[in-house]
Amino acid sequence: MIAIDSRPALAPGVRLQLDKITGEPVLLYPEGIMALNSTAHEIVARCDGAATVEAIATALAAEYEIDRHALAGDVLECMEDLRRRRLIVFTA
Repeated sequence: MIAIDSRPALAPGVRLQLDKITGEPVLLYPEGIMALNSTAHEIVARCDGAATVEAIATALAAEYEIDRHALAGDVLECMEDLRRRRLIVFTA
């Protein structure tokens, strides 16, 4: 379970960039590449190790004028998937 006050960051060896051919956002990691949809890209782009999960959800909710509580579930679901794949890590 991801704590709302934890600080997500890209795992060592993982980097976010735009695919050179398609221009779409991707995560590159030693074992491969993962294409990101626009929502996942917005979340991952904020995983800098400084912002908390709560701050990320709040910022996205304000930017897209969405209820923060509704959006927080989607943010946590996306982060949990990335955590399971070992693409992001969390600090307290």
